[in-house]
Amino acid sequence: MASALGFRLSKGALTTIAPPIPKAYEWAARYIPKPNLPLLDMSQGVPGIPPPAEVHSALGAAASSTTSFGYTRWDGEPTLRQALVDEMKVVYGPETDLEMADVALTSGCNLAFVAVAMSLVDAGDEVILPVPWYFNHQMALNLLGVKPVPLFTSPESGFLPSVAECKKLITPKTRAIVLVTPNNPTGSTYPPSLIASFATLAREHNLPLIIDETYRDFITTGSPPHDLFSRSAINPWRHTFIHLFSFSKSYCLPGHRLGAIVASPTLLQSIKAILDTLQICPPRPIQMALGPLLPSLRPFISDTATQIEARHKLFKDKLPKGWKVGAQGGYFAFVRHPWKGVTAEDVSRRLAVRVGVVTLPASFFMEEKPQGLVGGQPAEGEEESEDYWGGLEREEEVQEEDRWIRFSVANVDDRKVELVCVRLAKCVDEFGWRV
Repeated sequence: MASALGFRLSKGALTTIAPPIPKAYEWAARYIPKPNLPLLDMSQGVPGIPPPAEVHSALGAAASSTTSFGYTRWDGEPTLRQALVDEMKVVYGPETDLEMADVALTSGCNLAFVAVAMSLVDAGDEVILPVPWYFNHQMALNLLGVKPVPLFTSPESGFLPSVAECKKLITPKTRAIVLVTPNNPTGSTYPPSLIASFATLAREHNLPLIIDETYRDFITTGSPPHDLFSRSAINPWRHTFIHLFSFSKSYCLPGHRLGAIVASPTLLQSIKAILDTLQICPPRPIQMALGPLLPSLRPFISDTATQIEARHKLFKDKLPKGWKVGAQGGYFAFVRHPWKGVTAEDVSRRLAVRVGVVTLPASFFMEEKPQGLVGGQPAEGEEESEDYWGGLEREEEVQEEDRWIRFSVANVDDRKVELVCVRLAKCVDEFGWRV
């Protein structure tokens, strides 16, 4: 039973939003599945398949090794750090200027972002984030007392951020520019030329450019995501560029919490005390397992990327009339729902509770709006009533930013993608809202 606390909580804890994904799963828990109508989850970005069998075997052996029970270096196992460097030279090209000293491994990419942020900002500083943003970045900055400055993107631009608009947002309090590509939540993949322009802007203002490239291995163009790491680059990348990576998606092991910071060794020395405080060292068994295997897993990664690309195409082809894809890539498709007078949050809630399709609305990826601008939580039993859902529709059209929903195509197989689209098609008429 909850009781009042006898002490105060920090301002950061009190003002940071609650994690949004559990909210979506609360909606899903109210759905009553039937044998022919199971719950279909396209919400959280989770690999839909396990890692290859050789990873299972190697992890089992590593976990039972007495060595794995001890601490490792603060920046991770040297074998895996070097293996990651070698893999990045495959991804970014043979001209990639990287050394093992540029790499620190972390307990997940979220922790990598927190550690980098703690090394760069003080309370009251500002960090520029494209909107829709990855909510854990915004949450981390808020906990640190830092103001996230929104750089708005639009469907007209394919949700690509504007360098010119970003430049207008830079103030004496700005401490960093953060990008995520392929993007979470929109799926938009930033072209190398745009990334290069942001790198130039960062250098001109002596700001770090932090790029979270968790989904980089799902770019299937055959070209490097960018050339910032190139030895032939006019400006050495270590001066202002910070790269973040997650092993969770490429290697299908999010539960083992493994990420990386790739940056100047000078910066990493400043981050050392932060990582030692937050994690001591990253989880050791998974590092020991992956280090020798990484080169042999490249075909698995390529095959998975090809399958997800095909699933993106299938999803777009099967999406019913009225639903519009604004951008897609990596794990995600960002989709505009067809109802003019209903917010995406209410649409996502109804899809989960009544139809068994779990998604995340755009409102989860931007600043919270004042109470009353989006549908409130219903009283017990109200969601059984069609009158309740009908009452959520407004006479005026909702704002464009409130019409978008994130679907994760990586969570499900091709058949489930088709089933989701069948249910979405039925909703257009059955929900009774105007389109």
